[in-house]
Amino acid sequence: MRTAVVNIGTVVTGDWRRPIAQADTVVMADGVIESVGTGDVDAVSRSDVVIDAGGATVIPGLIDSHVHITFGDYTPRQKTVGYLESYLHGGVTTAISASEVHTPGRPSDPTGVKALALAAQRCFKDYRPGGMRVWAGSVILEPGLVEQDFADLARDGVWLAKAGFGAFEDPSEYAPLVAMARRHGLVTTLHTGGASIPGSSPITGEHVIEIDPHVSFHVNGGPVAMADEHFEKVIDESRAALQICTAGNLRTALLCAKTAIEREQFDRVLIATDTPTGSGIMPLGMFYTITHLSSLLDLPAEMVIGAATGNNASVYGRNSGLLAPGRDADLVVIDAPLGGTQDTALAALKHGDPVAIGAVISDGVPRFVGRSRNTPPTIRPVRVAQCTLPREFV
Repeated sequence: MRTAVVNIGTVVTGDWRRPIAQADTVVMADGVIESVGTGDVDAVSRSDVVIDAGGATVIPGLIDSHVHITFGDYTPRQKTVGYLESYLHGGVTTAISASEVHTPGRPSDPTGVKALALAAQRCFKDYRPGGMRVWAGSVILEPGLVEQDFADLARDGVWLAKAGFGAFEDPSEYAPLVAMARRHGLVTTLHTGGASIPGSSPITGEHVIEIDPHVSFHVNGGPVAMADEHFEKVIDESRAALQICTAGNLRTALLCAKTAIEREQFDRVLIATDTPTGSGIMPLGMFYTITHLSSLLDLPAEMVIGAATGNNASVYGRNSGLLAPGRDADLVVIDAPLGGTQDTALAALKHGDPVAIGAVISDGVPRFVGRSRNTPPTIRPVRVAQCTLPREFV
């Protein structure tokens, strides 16, 4: 399938260092971005679907790197069906599991946690709720796991490991298991901050440094934050990515982002939601945090978008998150919301307003065009200008 988006006002690349592309057209073929540039009449004319962005802004599909999936598009924590599809209407084209810890009756023995991770990975291998790509199957680190377990998991396609919810009295005991997982190529993540579920323990900045995960989950609190003085220590003395979550502490989210920028470590800042949890379901959570960081820290919105797209892709080794040839064809058309005071999407975000979503494309397929069910309407018309396929994208 070939899809083109034309008449784009601004193209945000997802690379926060070079956030704006001099382009007005994106052409996609067979699930991959073919070109980002000025209108190629021949390439556009050969497309199955052409979307006229009407001068609106195009960004990479958002990557939520902290979603508590279980199985299917259902969350037992909030007893809700269809939340992932709703997140897609919030601009999220990729969800990464923060472990299947909310699965009712989840096992805690080595055989069980391996089976749970593998089952989740397999269930979402081809299942795409609403068109979203879900990277599932994060093994929960529990006592008794050994080196061979991680070799087996890696061989079978599991590439995520979660520390912080296992039956360890001292969080320091996660360090050997995280090191094992790292040796076998798994991306390791660590609950950070106060205890969030029964049986879990608070994890401080000093633990983050000692355990040495790839990602310090909800470093701003999930929902309870670690001590302020630990942010500088984690940034200066660890190599962990700093995941800022919507469901965490907003004050410490701002503190963490500001400190990372001051230390020239914004590459390590990730945006995610940490939902569904007790905080609820947040289809627009990614944009909420983008808005908060941009407006309250006076940062360019296109820079902050990079923490929700390109930075996540880099840390997790995904092919999405950037608008560039060869990357996954996941993108979102956004605009200023009707009735607001700003006239572009980036200005609205910087002003503290939500954006309007006019279209979401994942894997090169338009999932809807016109208006998200979760946002105000766009001020510019986003429409299908050409379609040779026997279907509508609404």
